[in-house]
Amino acid sequence: MRRLLLPCLLLTVLPAAASDPVPEIKRPEATPQANGVVHTVRQIPETCARIEGVFTGQAAEPYKFSVVRISPTCQPRARLVDAAKAKPSEADGWKFNDLIRIPSAACPSQQAVVRIWRRSVDQTQKLDGQGQSRIYLEEAKKTAAAGKLQAVPMFAAEMGVEGKSCQ
Repeated sequence: MRRLLLPCLLLTVLPAAASDPVPEIKRPEATPQANGVVHTVRQIPETCARIEGVFTGQAAEPYKFSVVRISPTCQPRARLVDAAKAKPSEADGWKFNDLIRIPSAACPSQQAVVRIWRRSVDQTQKLDGQGQSRIYLEEAKKTAAAGKLQAVPMFAAEMGVEGKSCQ
């Protein structure tokens, strides 16, 4: 009986684990969070934003996510977009960057899950005759007016709740 039980358990666990590619950042499961306690899920300095979350204790909406600007003076070097709209995939140049799992202290069978995807772009600047990278205002204005702005790196965040509700 034990010989059959282990392979059956592995078959039920493997499909869930196989659904995500291996993330660039490897991290353990987060510390369980109590209901009503706001906590930082992930900070992305390039986008001048952090993702915050809180377990609500309500069956209809067990966890709330919000994206908060880090500082009003921060100048973002990348954009943070919704993964549902961007539809990131490795075939389109996206890299699976991070997988964050936050268990609920009040309901151990439930956890908040955040998947972060990253899309890099080549941002090397041409050097002039003196070996300096320069941006000339008039040229930059003309380029912007023509809609030929340089692509910026992007991060896509997919946020959700997995597991059984305890209520």
